[in-house]
Amino acid sequence: MDVFFHPDQMLHAPQFFLMRGRVVHHFEVPARASALLGACQDAGLAIHEPPPPDRALLEAVHDPAYLAFLRESHAEWRALPDAGAEIVPNIHPTPEMLAQGARAGGLVARAGWHLADTACAIGAETDRAAFAAAACAEAAAKRVLAGATAAYALTRPPGHHAYAARAGGHCYLNNAAVAAEALRRGGVARVAVLDIDAHHGNGTQGIFWTRGDVLTVSVHGDPDGYYPWYVGRADERGAGPGEGANLNLPLARGTTDAGWLAAIDAGLAAIRAFRPDALVLALGFDACSEEPLGYLQVSADGFARAAERVAALGLPTVITQEGGYAVDALGRLLARFLAGWRG
Repeated sequence: MDVFFHPDQMLHAPQFFLMRGRVVHHFEVPARASALLGACQDAGLAIHEPPPPDRALLEAVHDPAYLAFLRESHAEWRALPDAGAEIVPNIHPTPEMLAQGARAGGLVARAGWHLADTACAIGAETDRAAFAAAACAEAAAKRVLAGATAAYALTRPPGHHAYAARAGGHCYLNNAAVAAEALRRGGVARVAVLDIDAHHGNGTQGIFWTRGDVLTVSVHGDPDGYYPWYVGRADERGAGPGEGANLNLPLARGTTDAGWLAAIDAGLAAIRAFRPDALVLALGFDACSEEPLGYLQVSADGFARAAERVAALGLPTVITQEGGYAVDALGRLLARFLAGWRG
Protein backbone atom coordinates (compact mmCIF):
# COMPACT_ATOMS: atom_id res chain seq x y z
CA MET A 1 0.00 0.00 0.00
CA ASP A 2 1.41 3.38 -1.02
CA VAL A 3 1.26 6.27 1.46
CA PHE A 4 0.92 9.95 0.61
CA PHE A 5 2.16 12.65 2.97
CA HIS A 6 3.49 16.19 2.57
CA PRO A 7 5.77 17.97 5.08
CA ASP A 8 3.63 21.13 4.89
CA GLN A 9 1.01 19.21 6.88
CA MET A 10 3.19 19.71 9.98
CA LEU A 11 2.98 23.53 9.73
CA HIS A 12 -0.51 23.79 11.22
CA ALA A 13 -0.18 23.98 15.01
CA PRO A 14 -3.35 25.43 16.58
CA GLN A 15 -2.90 26.87 20.05
CA PHE A 16 -6.17 26.23 21.86
CA PHE A 17 -9.86 25.56 21.66
CA LEU A 18 -12.84 25.92 23.97
CA MET A 19 -14.35 22.88 25.68
CA ARG A 20 -17.27 23.25 28.11
CA GLY A 21 -16.35 26.84 28.76
CA ARG A 22 -12.65 26.17 29.32
CA VAL A 23 -9.66 27.10 27.20
CA VAL A 24 -7.74 23.84 26.64
CA HIS A 25 -4.68 22.79 24.69
CA HIS A 26 -5.53 21.73 21.16
CA PHE A 27 -5.62 17.98 20.54
CA GLU A 28 -5.03 18.20 16.77
CA VAL A 29 -1.24 18.59 16.94
CA PRO A 30 1.60 17.83 14.48
CA ALA A 31 2.74 14.93 16.68
CA ARG A 32 -0.30 13.00 15.46
CA ALA A 33 1.12 12.94 11.95
CA SER A 34 4.58 12.03 13.23
CA ALA A 35 3.19 8.99 15.05
CA LEU A 36 1.24 7.80 12.01
CA LEU A 37 4.15 8.42 9.66
CA GLY A 38 6.44 6.43 11.95
CA ALA A 39 4.06 3.47 11.83
CA CYS A 40 4.08 3.59 8.02
CA GLN A 41 7.86 3.65 7.98
CA ASP A 42 8.05 0.75 10.44
CA ALA A 43 5.70 -1.21 8.17
CA GLY A 44 8.02 -0.65 5.22
CA LEU A 45 5.43 1.25 3.20
CA ALA A 46 6.51 3.54 0.36
CA ILE A 47 5.83 7.18 1.28
CA HIS A 48 5.28 9.72 -1.49
CA GLU A 49 5.03 13.53 -1.48
CA PRO A 50 2.08 14.60 -3.66
CA PRO A 51 2.03 17.52 -6.09
CA PRO A 52 -0.27 20.50 -5.34
CA PRO A 53 -3.98 19.70 -5.54
CA ASP A 54 -5.95 20.35 -8.69
CA ARG A 55 -7.87 23.60 -8.34
CA ALA A 56 -10.82 22.43 -10.42
CA LEU A 57 -11.17 19.33 -8.25
CA LEU A 58 -11.18 21.38 -5.04
CA GLU A 59 -13.74 23.78 -6.50
CA ALA A 60 -15.96 20.81 -7.35
CA VAL A 61 -16.05 19.98 -3.63
CA HIS A 62 -15.67 23.39 -1.97
CA ASP A 63 -17.07 26.87 -2.61
CA PRO A 64 -14.40 29.01 -4.35
CA ALA A 65 -15.12 31.88 -1.95
CA TYR A 66 -14.38 29.57 0.97
CA LEU A 67 -11.14 28.39 -0.62
CA ALA A 68 -10.13 32.02 -1.06
CA PHE A 69 -10.97 32.68 2.59
CA LEU A 70 -8.65 29.88 3.69
CA ARG A 71 -5.84 31.17 1.50
CA GLU A 72 -6.11 34.90 2.13
CA SER A 73 -7.78 35.71 5.43
CA HIS A 74 -4.95 35.34 7.93
CA ALA A 75 -2.91 38.32 6.72
CA GLU A 76 -6.03 40.48 6.84
CA TRP A 77 -6.83 39.17 10.33
CA ARG A 78 -3.37 40.04 11.68
CA ALA A 79 -3.87 43.63 10.48
CA LEU A 80 -6.91 44.07 12.74
CA PRO A 81 -6.31 46.04 15.96
CA ASP A 82 -5.43 43.76 18.91
CA ALA A 83 -5.93 40.60 16.82
CA GLY A 84 -4.82 37.24 18.17
CA ALA A 85 -2.38 35.00 16.37
CA GLU A 86 -5.17 32.82 14.95
CA ILE A 87 -8.56 33.43 13.39
CA VAL A 88 -11.18 32.25 15.88
CA PRO A 89 -14.81 33.32 15.40
CA ASN A 90 -16.72 35.13 18.11
CA ILE A 91 -20.10 35.18 16.35
CA HIS A 92 -21.97 32.89 13.97
CA PRO A 93 -25.09 33.66 11.92
CA THR A 94 -28.16 32.33 13.69
CA PRO A 95 -31.14 30.72 11.93
CA GLU A 96 -33.06 33.96 12.44
CA MET A 97 -30.31 35.95 10.71
CA LEU A 98 -30.15 33.47 7.85
CA ALA A 99 -33.93 33.58 7.42
CA GLN A 100 -33.66 37.36 7.07
CA GLY A 101 -31.02 37.28 4.35
CA ALA A 102 -27.82 37.28 6.41
CA ARG A 103 -24.60 37.75 4.49
CA ALA A 104 -20.95 38.04 5.48
CA GLY A 105 -19.21 41.31 4.71
CA GLY A 106 -16.28 42.14 6.95
CA LEU A 107 -13.60 39.71 8.08
CA VAL A 108 -15.06 39.04 11.53
CA ALA A 109 -18.37 38.19 9.87
CA ARG A 110 -16.63 35.96 7.31
CA ALA A 111 -14.82 34.14 10.10
CA GLY A 112 -18.12 33.32 11.78
CA TRP A 113 -19.63 32.39 8.41
CA HIS A 114 -16.87 30.00 7.32
CA LEU A 115 -15.79 28.54 10.69
CA ALA A 116 -18.43 26.45 12.42
CA ASP A 117 -16.83 26.41 15.88
CA THR A 118 -13.76 27.36 17.90
CA ALA A 119 -11.95 24.08 17.16
CA CYS A 120 -10.80 25.15 13.69
CA ALA A 121 -8.57 28.17 14.26
CA ILE A 122 -6.69 29.46 11.24
CA GLY A 123 -3.02 30.26 11.82
CA ALA A 124 -0.38 31.62 9.47
CA GLU A 125 0.31 28.20 7.90
CA THR A 126 -3.07 26.49 8.24
CA ASP A 127 -3.92 26.94 4.59
CA ARG A 128 -0.67 25.30 3.45
CA ALA A 129 -1.28 22.31 5.70
CA ALA A 130 -4.92 21.90 4.67
CA PHE A 131 -4.21 22.13 0.95
CA ALA A 132 -1.32 19.66 1.33
CA ALA A 133 -3.66 17.21 3.06
CA ALA A 134 -6.16 17.53 0.22
CA ALA A 135 -3.32 16.91 -2.22
CA CYS A 136 -2.61 13.62 -0.44
CA ALA A 137 -6.25 12.57 -0.84
CA GLU A 138 -6.20 13.40 -4.54
CA ALA A 139 -2.90 11.59 -5.11
CA ALA A 140 -4.13 8.47 -3.31
CA ALA A 141 -7.27 8.47 -5.46
CA LYS A 142 -5.17 8.76 -8.61
CA ARG A 143 -3.02 5.85 -7.47
CA VAL A 144 -6.15 3.72 -7.07
CA LEU A 145 -7.41 4.88 -10.46
CA ALA A 146 -4.08 3.70 -11.89
CA GLY A 147 -4.76 0.19 -10.62
CA ALA A 148 -3.65 0.01 -6.98
CA THR A 149 -5.97 -2.01 -4.77
CA ALA A 150 -5.56 0.51 -1.92
CA ALA A 151 -3.70 3.72 -1.06
CA TYR A 152 -3.41 5.59 2.24
CA ALA A 153 -3.62 9.37 2.39
CA LEU A 154 -2.09 10.43 5.72
CA THR A 155 -4.30 13.51 5.83
CA ARG A 156 -3.61 15.93 8.64
CA PRO A 157 -5.46 18.15 9.38
CA PRO A 158 -8.42 15.78 9.04
CA GLY A 159 -11.38 16.63 6.88
CA HIS A 160 -14.73 14.92 7.45
CA HIS A 161 -16.35 17.79 9.41
CA ALA A 162 -15.64 20.33 6.64
CA TYR A 163 -18.66 21.34 4.55
CA ALA A 164 -18.48 22.84 1.09
CA ALA A 165 -18.06 26.33 2.54
CA ARG A 166 -17.34 25.81 6.23
CA ALA A 167 -14.60 24.43 8.47
CA GLY A 168 -15.38 22.70 11.74
CA GLY A 169 -14.12 20.17 14.26
CA HIS A 170 -10.40 20.53 13.38
CA CYS A 171 -11.25 20.09 9.66
CA TYR A 172 -10.74 22.61 6.82
CA LEU A 173 -10.91 20.73 3.50
CA ASN A 174 -12.92 17.53 3.23
CA ASN A 175 -10.26 15.03 2.21
CA ALA A 176 -12.66 12.08 1.94
CA ALA A 177 -14.94 14.09 -0.34
CA VAL A 178 -11.94 15.19 -2.43
CA ALA A 179 -10.94 11.54 -2.84
CA ALA A 180 -14.49 10.50 -3.76
CA GLU A 181 -14.83 13.30 -6.29
CA ALA A 182 -11.42 12.47 -7.77
CA LEU A 183 -12.55 8.87 -8.24
CA ARG A 184 -15.77 10.00 -9.90
CA ARG A 185 -13.92 12.39 -12.22
CA GLY A 186 -11.49 9.59 -13.02
CA GLY A 187 -14.29 7.43 -14.42
CA VAL A 188 -15.59 5.53 -11.38
CA ALA A 189 -19.37 5.41 -11.75
CA ARG A 190 -20.38 4.85 -8.11
CA VAL A 191 -18.39 5.53 -4.96
CA ALA A 192 -19.13 4.63 -1.34
CA VAL A 193 -17.66 6.51 1.61
CA LEU A 194 -17.43 4.58 4.88
CA ASP A 195 -16.56 6.78 7.85
CA ILE A 196 -15.50 4.93 11.03
CA ASP A 197 -14.23 7.95 12.96
CA ALA A 198 -15.86 8.27 16.38
CA HIS A 199 -17.57 11.49 15.26
CA HIS A 200 -20.24 11.77 12.61
CA GLY A 201 -18.90 12.72 9.17
CA ASN A 202 -21.28 15.65 8.94
CA GLY A 203 -19.33 17.57 6.32
CA THR A 204 -19.14 14.58 4.00
CA GLN A 205 -22.85 13.97 4.49
CA GLY A 206 -23.55 17.61 3.66
CA ILE A 207 -21.42 17.68 0.51
CA PHE A 208 -23.09 14.59 -0.98
CA TRP A 209 -26.57 15.11 0.53
CA THR A 210 -28.34 15.49 -2.82
CA ARG A 211 -26.21 13.11 -4.88
CA GLY A 212 -27.12 9.54 -5.72
CA ASP A 213 -23.74 8.54 -7.18
CA VAL A 214 -21.93 8.66 -3.79
CA LEU A 215 -23.19 6.63 -0.83
CA THR A 216 -22.13 8.05 2.54
CA VAL A 217 -22.12 5.74 5.59
CA SER A 218 -21.01 6.91 9.04
CA VAL A 219 -20.50 4.85 12.22
CA HIS A 220 -20.13 7.20 15.17
CA GLY A 221 -21.07 8.25 18.69
CA ASP A 222 -24.67 9.36 19.19
CA PRO A 223 -24.87 13.12 18.48
CA ASP A 224 -27.24 13.54 21.43
CA GLY A 225 -24.08 13.26 23.53
CA TYR A 226 -21.16 13.89 21.19
CA TYR A 227 -19.88 16.24 18.49
CA PRO A 228 -21.26 17.44 16.07
CA TRP A 229 -24.40 17.46 18.25
CA TYR A 230 -26.93 18.64 15.64
CA VAL A 231 -26.74 15.94 12.94
CA GLY A 232 -25.76 12.31 12.61
CA ARG A 233 -29.04 10.60 13.41
CA ALA A 234 -30.43 7.52 11.70
CA ASP A 235 -33.33 9.32 10.02
CA GLU A 236 -31.03 11.54 7.91
CA ARG A 237 -31.16 9.77 4.54
CA GLY A 238 -30.35 12.44 1.92
CA ALA A 239 -32.60 14.48 -0.36
CA GLY A 240 -33.58 14.68 -4.03
CA PRO A 241 -31.40 12.37 -6.14
CA GLY A 242 -29.47 11.56 -2.96
CA GLU A 243 -32.46 10.31 -0.99
CA GLY A 244 -31.51 6.94 0.51
CA ALA A 245 -27.80 7.45 -0.28
CA ASN A 246 -26.88 8.45 3.28
CA LEU A 247 -26.77 6.06 6.23
CA ASN A 248 -25.96 7.01 9.83
CA LEU A 249 -25.28 4.36 12.46
CA PRO A 250 -25.05 6.20 15.80
CA LEU A 251 -23.79 4.31 18.87
CA ALA A 252 -24.30 4.73 22.60
CA ARG A 253 -21.56 6.03 24.86
CA GLY A 254 -19.22 3.25 25.95
CA THR A 255 -19.90 0.96 22.98
CA THR A 256 -17.13 -1.65 22.75
CA ASP A 257 -15.77 -3.80 19.92
CA ALA A 258 -18.85 -6.00 19.49
CA GLY A 259 -21.34 -3.16 19.01
CA TRP A 260 -18.95 -1.10 16.90
CA LEU A 261 -18.13 -3.99 14.57
CA ALA A 262 -21.82 -4.87 14.28
CA ALA A 263 -22.53 -1.31 13.10
CA ILE A 264 -19.66 -1.54 10.61
CA ASP A 265 -21.14 -4.82 9.34
CA ALA A 266 -24.47 -3.03 8.82
CA GLY A 267 -22.68 -0.29 6.91
CA LEU A 268 -20.86 -2.83 4.78
CA ALA A 269 -24.15 -4.53 3.96
CA ALA A 270 -25.53 -1.20 2.73
CA ILE A 271 -22.38 -0.66 0.66
CA ARG A 272 -22.71 -4.08 -0.96
CA ALA A 273 -26.34 -3.31 -1.80
CA PHE A 274 -25.27 0.01 -3.38
CA ARG A 275 -22.81 -1.90 -5.59
CA PRO A 276 -20.09 0.77 -5.79
CA ASP A 277 -17.06 0.54 -8.01
CA ALA A 278 -14.67 2.00 -5.41
CA LEU A 279 -14.54 2.89 -1.72
CA VAL A 280 -13.25 5.77 0.37
CA LEU A 281 -12.58 4.75 3.97
CA ALA A 282 -12.48 7.72 6.36
CA LEU A 283 -10.33 6.17 9.08
CA GLY A 284 -10.41 7.70 12.54
CA PHE A 285 -8.79 6.21 15.62
CA ASP A 286 -10.72 8.31 18.13
CA ALA A 287 -13.11 5.42 18.79
CA CYS A 288 -10.28 3.80 20.75
CA SER A 289 -10.48 3.22 24.50
CA GLU A 290 -7.42 5.46 25.10
CA GLU A 291 -8.91 8.53 23.43
CA PRO A 292 -8.69 11.71 25.61
CA LEU A 293 -12.18 12.79 24.52
CA GLY A 294 -13.39 9.21 24.52
CA TYR A 295 -17.01 8.26 23.82
CA LEU A 296 -16.56 4.77 22.34
CA GLN A 297 -14.35 2.01 23.75
CA VAL A 298 -12.80 0.16 20.81
CA SER A 299 -9.63 -1.90 21.26
CA ALA A 300 -6.63 -2.22 18.97
CA ASP A 301 -7.92 -5.67 18.04
CA GLY A 302 -11.22 -4.06 17.06
CA PHE A 303 -9.44 -1.87 14.51
CA ALA A 304 -7.63 -4.90 13.07
CA ARG A 305 -10.93 -6.75 12.71
CA ALA A 306 -12.56 -3.71 11.11
CA ALA A 307 -9.73 -3.60 8.57
CA GLU A 308 -10.29 -7.27 7.71
CA ARG A 309 -13.99 -6.65 7.14
CA VAL A 310 -13.51 -3.60 4.94
CA ALA A 311 -10.71 -5.21 2.91
CA ALA A 312 -12.97 -8.23 2.31
CA LEU A 313 -15.23 -6.01 0.18
CA GLY A 314 -12.58 -6.36 -2.50
CA LEU A 315 -13.10 -2.78 -3.70
CA PRO A 316 -10.37 -0.40 -4.85
CA THR A 317 -9.99 1.73 -1.72
CA VAL A 318 -8.66 5.16 -0.80
CA ILE A 319 -8.04 5.49 2.94
CA THR A 320 -8.07 9.04 4.31
CA GLN A 321 -6.94 9.72 7.87
CA GLU A 322 -9.45 11.43 10.13
CA GLY A 323 -9.29 11.82 13.93
CA GLY A 324 -7.54 10.06 16.75
CA TYR A 325 -5.89 12.17 19.44
CA ALA A 326 -4.26 9.64 21.76
CA VAL A 327 -0.87 10.41 20.22
CA ASP A 328 1.02 7.68 22.06
CA ALA A 329 -1.42 5.05 20.79
CA LEU A 330 -1.77 6.14 17.16
CA GLY A 331 1.23 4.31 15.73
CA ARG A 332 0.23 1.08 17.42
CA LEU A 333 -3.38 1.41 16.26
CA LEU A 334 -2.39 2.08 12.66
CA ALA A 335 0.01 -0.89 12.73
CA ARG A 336 -2.79 -3.18 13.91
CA PHE A 337 -5.14 -1.78 11.28
CA LEU A 338 -2.59 -2.32 8.50
CA ALA A 339 -1.93 -5.88 9.71
CA GLY A 340 -5.66 -6.59 9.60
CA TRP A 341 -5.94 -5.09 6.13
CA ARG A 342 -3.21 -7.37 4.83
CA GLY A 343 -4.92 -10.34 6.45
